[in-house]
Amino acid sequence: MAIGLDILLALRDNTKTMLDMVWWIEPSETGPLAMTHYTRRDALKSIAIATAGAGVASHGDQLQGAKKVPAWQASIRKGLDWIRKSQSSLGHWTAGNYPTAMTALAGTALICSGSTTTQGPYAKAIRNTVNYLTSKSRANGLIGDPQTDNRYTYGHGFSMLFLSQILGEEEDIERREELVEVLTKAVDFSGKAQTPSGGWGYVSAKDGNNFDEGSTTITQVQGLRGCRNAGISVPGEVIERAKNYIYKCKNADGGISYSSRNRGSSRPAITAAALAALFNAGDYDSKHVPDMIKYTKQHLYAISSGARSFGHWHYTYLYYSQVVYRQSTKEWSPFRDKLYAKLVSEQADGGNWNGNIGPIYVTSCNLIMLQLDQACLPIYQR
Repeated sequence: MAIGLDILLALRDNTKTMLDMVWWIEPSETGPLAMTHYTRRDALKSIAIATAGAGVASHGDQLQGAKKVPAWQASIRKGLDWIRKSQSSLGHWTAGNYPTAMTALAGTALICSGSTTTQGPYAKAIRNTVNYLTSKSRANGLIGDPQTDNRYTYGHGFSMLFLSQILGEEEDIERREELVEVLTKAVDFSGKAQTPSGGWGYVSAKDGNNFDEGSTTITQVQGLRGCRNAGISVPGEVIERAKNYIYKCKNADGGISYSSRNRGSSRPAITAAALAALFNAGDYDSKHVPDMIKYTKQHLYAISSGARSFGHWHYTYLYYSQVVYRQSTKEWSPFRDKLYAKLVSEQADGGNWNGNIGPIYVTSCNLIMLQLDQACLPIYQR
């Protein structure tokens, strides 16, 4: 597929937008599999080549401009090596009875480094991760096992996000066919699992008597957005209902409450995750967003370790870091420096981090945060 220079120049400062166009142009003409030999990496090369002669900044230039601190880079390498070494022979990780969720999060941390299923020091671990997760795809589209996965919608959402990023790089035709099938079914399952209120619960609406809450809703929205970026059809009404669900849970102080059924006080963690999901959905200009940004900045920007994160510090900052990263360099740089210093100081000698749920969870969350500046995944790019 030829991409005109005018398009590349117009979109050079927003690779994620360019990739959205790539993923949507191809499926509408000849189907998702037509992208077999045009990966995300190819797209980045096209930008760099096409814009080089025009004297403009490419995505590669932006990556080179990312701040490099030896202590950060060493921490990332140690953490990624620990994840690779701790992977089971079957290709998974687990903690707290969340094997699918932990495996997808760990895989996401690995691909944030730039490694793919065929390239980089973590290629074998990534391939094993893909094999494990695709083997968990069920006939109804759920990625996971209701018998062994506690709160299985977490694993389903994280798996959609991870596998959709893999699809953007996959060149093997048979593997692409498998991923497209798995993700198409997964999107269908998510749509059917959504509650009438527009959210998601720990299990499907049918299995959970239409219970829904914020954290699982955000996981589904990010996963669905990743699928959409990769060329998988996602019904617009599913996303619209999810966005309206978030707005219905918004309190007067700008924060988001736990659930549409159990409003209560605002929760910084859920509000940060909701903002990240709204940004993924392209909803930057909603009248609700400024209030939510103000609320999260008041409670989270200073990076305290207090109770305001409601016992889910790493979950909170996994999403809040994405929010600040997308706002501006002015907001991001001082926040990043303080956040990264804290993360590096808490890393164990073996390369992992410890905390709520388990080492693989905390380590994966921290490594995703530490690698945001590398901008290797469209879902996390500005």
